[in-house]
Amino acid sequence: MKKILEIYKTAKLPVYSFEFFPPKTPEGEVKLFEAVGELSKVDPGYITVTYGAGGSTREKTIRITSELAKKFSLPAAAHFTCVGGNKDEIRVILKQIRESGIENLMALRGDPPKGEEAFKKVEGGFGYASELISFIKEEGFDFCMGAACYPEKHPEAASLESDVDNLKRKVDSGASYLVSQLFFKNSNFESFLNLIRKKGINVPVIPGIMPITSFTQIERFKAMAACEFPEKLVSDLEEVKDQPQEFYKRSVNFSVNQCRELVKMGAPGIHLYTLNQSPASLDIVRELKN
Repeated sequence: MKKILEIYKTAKLPVYSFEFFPPKTPEGEVKLFEAVGELSKVDPGYITVTYGAGGSTREKTIRITSELAKKFSLPAAAHFTCVGGNKDEIRVILKQIRESGIENLMALRGDPPKGEEAFKKVEGGFGYASELISFIKEEGFDFCMGAACYPEKHPEAASLESDVDNLKRKVDSGASYLVSQLFFKNSNFESFLNLIRKKGINVPVIPGIMPITSFTQIERFKAMAACEFPEKLVSDLEEVKDQPQEFYKRSVNFSVNQCRELVKMGAPGIHLYTLNQSPASLDIVRELKN
């Protein structure tokens, strides 16, 4: 399996990649494989598979990542978090991942288990992604590791400056590239990029883009204070929130223009959060490749 950093170094840029999550049901799994089959038509650079809150999908994440990589001949990264395991347990899981043929990890702190608000470090485990990355390196596992970054600040960080300091620790510990949390204002991403470059973070930074498929998504993200929205985007989509076809068209058009601008700014790739749905991501990448 090809390592993701090598893809960014050797492939024709930009590299398009897709994120999926492990479904809860066998029917969901069938649909996931169908979606990946559709998206493989645009020749993605790689795919990633997430890890459920509290480590709830650990075995499924490993299995699905491995199966998708083999079935579609795609490089793949499994998400891996600090949640729910001490060093000994994490070491065992890392061996399982490696034995399954996976060579790429997205190393994350992770979200607390369902029903819990705050992240709690397991005794003998890790409280930060940087600690997990250091451990994986020290143990001699030869994974290519990506890490997450937050152009509009991690919700738990005291400030953007302190968040960037934490990001620097991840990179210094061994993260080879960064994938951003979703955002909709490219000016925020550009400011963030300038800030981290000044701090000496020089690894590839990949913008994470999520196509909006319903107006309730915007309301939910706003309530979570997850990211800023351009006023024109909100008004344009609100105007047609009860017209599915026009909503889809406007949303995809916004994402295409956003991605084009990011590529012009020098982004080495675009990472699309698919939510296991293929149509919007497929249409976006097809348009970008035209």
